[in-house]
Amino acid sequence: MERPYIYYDFTLSLCTTCLKRVDAKIIFEGNDVYMLKRCPEHGPEKALIATDATYYKNIRNYAKKSEIPLHFNTKTHYGCPYDCGLCPDHEQHSCLTIVEVTDRCNLACPVCYAESAPHHGRHRTLEEIETMFDIVVRNEGQPDVIQISGGEPTVHPQFFEILDMAKTKPVRHLMLNTNGIRIAKDREFVRKLATYMPDFEVYLQFDSFKKDVLETLRGEDLREVRKKAIEHLNEFNLSTTLVITLQKGLNDDEIGEIIQYALQQPAVRGVTFQPIQVAGRIEDFDPKKHRITLTEVRQKILEQAPLFSEADIIPVPCNPDSLAMAYALKTPEGVFPLTRFINPQDILDNSRNTIVYEQDERLQEHMIQLFSTGNSVECASDELQSVMCCLPPIDAPGLGYQNLFRIIIMRFMDAYDFDVRAIKKSCVHIVGKNGKIIPFETMNLLYRKDMM
Repeated sequence: MERPYIYYDFTLSLCTTCLKRVDAKIIFEGNDVYMLKRCPEHGPEKALIATDATYYKNIRNYAKKSEIPLHFNTKTHYGCPYDCGLCPDHEQHSCLTIVEVTDRCNLACPVCYAESAPHHGRHRTLEEIETMFDIVVRNEGQPDVIQISGGEPTVHPQFFEILDMAKTKPVRHLMLNTNGIRIAKDREFVRKLATYMPDFEVYLQFDSFKKDVLETLRGEDLREVRKKAIEHLNEFNLSTTLVITLQKGLNDDEIGEIIQYALQQPAVRGVTFQPIQVAGRIEDFDPKKHRITLTEVRQKILEQAPLFSEADIIPVPCNPDSLAMAYALKTPEGVFPLTRFINPQDILDNSRNTIVYEQDERLQEHMIQLFSTGNSVECASDELQSVMCCLPPIDAPGLGYQNLFRIIIMRFMDAYDFDVRAIKKSCVHIVGKNGKIIPFETMNLLYRKDMM
């Protein structure tokens, strides 16, 4: 007698009720991938973790040598995920570190991993914030990306003092994570933000074009706010990423429309799709109906944005279970997908080979035209490479960051799909004021109330 599935692998996960570590099987049922686990106290659970078994198996080929931080902040004692801080058992440094400068927000979104609200918690002091920056610098030397977040960071009364202080630190790329309300209402605020470029970017909450979706996720109809915010960002050409919190059956039918809209905005450099993590404040959410997997998002991009092909949306090697990426060149003559020209082995080997443009005749001709224009953008290779995560260097005189368009799928695991193998590779971290640096996933599941 056969089991009704194919057993593929074994890992460790969490019980969704008590958050204790439990054994878990990875199984295939047709093209779907599930996690089967059993808690001695709360019984068995079954969670869908992927809808494309071929892609899921392929991510195992995107394994690269671990890049660890210069320092670890805690000791390994209980085992993952109970020693976060980072402990020596963690396998990935901080590609992006979040510094939360306030608990407070000018919204009280029904979906908020930090449970922020107008009167929740407090603002961090400048001394606390500088200490958090210094912790990241100590761990990373020259951090790749630090994202100033909250709460809503623009409500901090010393916001520009925070930016001034951040700019004194050896950080390659600084981001502002914001709901866009102040950007929409205060043009002078945006003008001043633009003075912090280059190496500064707005990470703008966007979510939807629909009133009912925004009210479900954010508690308010923010369509005019988003429209005005984009207008101001375009005016000052302030590099922007649109961030979409995704819920199955709510806004996953807008993926293609959002990508097309983003491509038309001069200041927008890309779109990040983030499936809801079941953590923090999350109202009217049924995990069995509303959770959406990374592979479902990938499939919907391919269906709704036919510009991109299967070869364009690939795993990000530092954490292939949780991150996928696609890059394109955005030019007046058209949009040219770029990731398909990459040899995956070049990524894993840290090869210095450049991307082979010759495989596409239109792109080759376009590159020749761009390279021969004598464009005044200098050091385009360095400028592009600093933000093109995990890609080979690009020898592209005449091209700059304004020509780049990226799509990122960023899946933050929760207790339902928690996989110790992937958590050990988590590269998006939050720095706590107590000196610890915690993976985003485990911070929201296990540590938030203690750390902040």
